[in-house]
Amino acid sequence: MYPSLLRNRVRLSLLAGASATLLAACGEQPLDFDLRGLGGGFSTAEAATGPLAARPRPDNRGVISYPNYQVAVAQRGDTLADVAARVGADVNALARFNGIEPDVPLRKDEIIALPNRVAEPSPATGAVGTGPIQPVDITTLAGGAIDRAPATPGVQTAALPPATPAAAPTTQTGKEPIRHKVERGETAYTISRLYNVPVKALAEWNGLGADFAIREGQFLLIPVPKQNPPARPAPVETAQTTLPGVGSPTPTPPSAAKPLPQDNTARPAPVVEAPKPVANVGQTTRPTTDAKMVTPVQGTIIRAYAKGRNEGINIKAAPGAPVKAADAGTVAAITKSAEGVPIVVVRHQDNLLTVYANVTDVSVSKGQSVGRGQQIAKLRGGDDSYVHFEVRQGFDSVDPAPYLD
Repeated sequence: MYPSLLRNRVRLSLLAGASATLLAACGEQPLDFDLRGLGGGFSTAEAATGPLAARPRPDNRGVISYPNYQVAVAQRGDTLADVAARVGADVNALARFNGIEPDVPLRKDEIIALPNRVAEPSPATGAVGTGPIQPVDITTLAGGAIDRAPATPGVQTAALPPATPAAAPTTQTGKEPIRHKVERGETAYTISRLYNVPVKALAEWNGLGADFAIREGQFLLIPVPKQNPPARPAPVETAQTTLPGVGSPTPTPPSAAKPLPQDNTARPAPVVEAPKPVANVGQTTRPTTDAKMVTPVQGTIIRAYAKGRNEGINIKAAPGAPVKAADAGTVAAITKSAEGVPIVVVRHQDNLLTVYANVTDVSVSKGQSVGRGQQIAKLRGGDDSYVHFEVRQGFDSVDPAPYLD
């Protein structure tokens, strides 16, 4: 319905991060969508929830093989042509798949995604195992833990003669990482926060430079957590043994002698929670007097809030319509999207931020105090005459509907 709107749509999961950051001193540097300092003390320092595993060691060709894809690890001084020759891949296909020219120098340990499978690693190619890295066999790990557990007192065991299984090739085990393709406007910081991994670990896994620079179309491996060893089984209590041929008496169930009393306790009626208000797509917004915030522009909601897909709501109105501050606050940042479209961020009380994206003619400046309902920008022209409006509690987006209705 709005082809131009779809064509210029920004990746909204990153839009609020981009809008909430302060512009770097040099406008040519990529934006670091970091909300620290804007959200009342919010920090991403503890993003990782557990220890991360080291990246698997590639074979002599630089190939790491998983069931669903393979990657090559560049060596010092490599170009894409060198990698293609070493793994036996077509250099032009490799260049198109990774969005990089064949003669561009690569960083040491940089990850190159392979569009087609090459010969699987094996000891002949310097790999520690044969074939792709398979998922961890939990049954085998648990069985090993049981074998290592101390014997239970009172239980006698007899050693069995050792089995002589046929020799089998060694198989590597591990978790297959997510392979993320970098999109326009993303940085190593936004990707590390997206997957809750430290940016340093992301850099180590993918051979990033000291500036953590990445390029559009690049493939990154997302570090995976370490595999915790299985817990030792608890000792099993053994009942007193009886002589052979003498069975244990069957106990009489309590219900056979006396029925259980009826439970006549009155139970409270279940509490039914009222449904949370959501933005109604197609509904015309209206000014309110008792809401926590005012609607930034009077128009029609053309896209509702959806966590992880649309971090706010899109409100369409006439081109040039005034965009107003939803509540009193201070302009925390004025930045731009990847397409160069202005974004305004206003900080409010209670650790709240509001984001106004896809606007033009910004009439406020960073650090300026604004009042509730004060005009801060205008809507763009044509089919792009809509405002993308977000409410953020610290770093996380929340549904704007309860704040507006």
